[in-house]
Amino acid sequence: MIQYFRDNQGEIVSWLGWHARLSALPLVFGLIIALPLGWLARRYRWAYPPLVTVAGLLYTIPSLALFILLPGLLKTKILDPSNVVVALTIYTVALMVRVVADGLAAVPGEVLQAATAMGYRRVGRLMRVELPIAVPVIAAGLRVAAVSNVSLVSVSALIGVPELGQLFTNGFQLSYQTPIVLGIILSVALALIFDTVIQLLARLLTPWRRAVGAS
Repeated sequence: MIQYFRDNQGEIVSWLGWHARLSALPLVFGLIIALPLGWLARRYRWAYPPLVTVAGLLYTIPSLALFILLPGLLKTKILDPSNVVVALTIYTVALMVRVVADGLAAVPGEVLQAATAMGYRRVGRLMRVELPIAVPVIAAGLRVAAVSNVSLVSVSALIGVPELGQLFTNGFQLSYQTPIVLGIILSVALALIFDTVIQLLARLLTPWRRAVGAS
């Protein structure tokens, strides 16, 4: 395996970089979209069932079918990486809408009342009180979405998008296990890196949790 990596190092490193980008960008875009949708689902009870249901239905769309359909809808080329980013953004939103709504719903009522009594208006209370308290729940959902994205990106290799999935298709075509095993190892390592980064960011955004734990 080491020799195979040395012989194909430039190509594999390039695929790893693409895989990381194609997994990370949808996390950012998906979270940005899911935050207001999750807030709407939490703020208005009538909005929760349709938003969560539609999000759940979106996640049932087969990834390969979505990769093939999006070029026609977006007027892009089949190998354009933006198709993968859009598809995985949809899946990230599908996962995160319920998580954001439930995270905001977990904020204690007395905390909301105290924030209102201190003069926080709706937007200020959301940004400075509700979202910070909901960070652990949102981060947990984001960790699941990150691992899911790393896995789903590999499927795009079937239509020729350059990423670690190319190791799987190459190994299958050549009946050679080494690139397949190497692809699995690199994918797992990438997922672990994303998971660790998300945990660290969650810790940085919730310093009071460390203070409570220390006490």
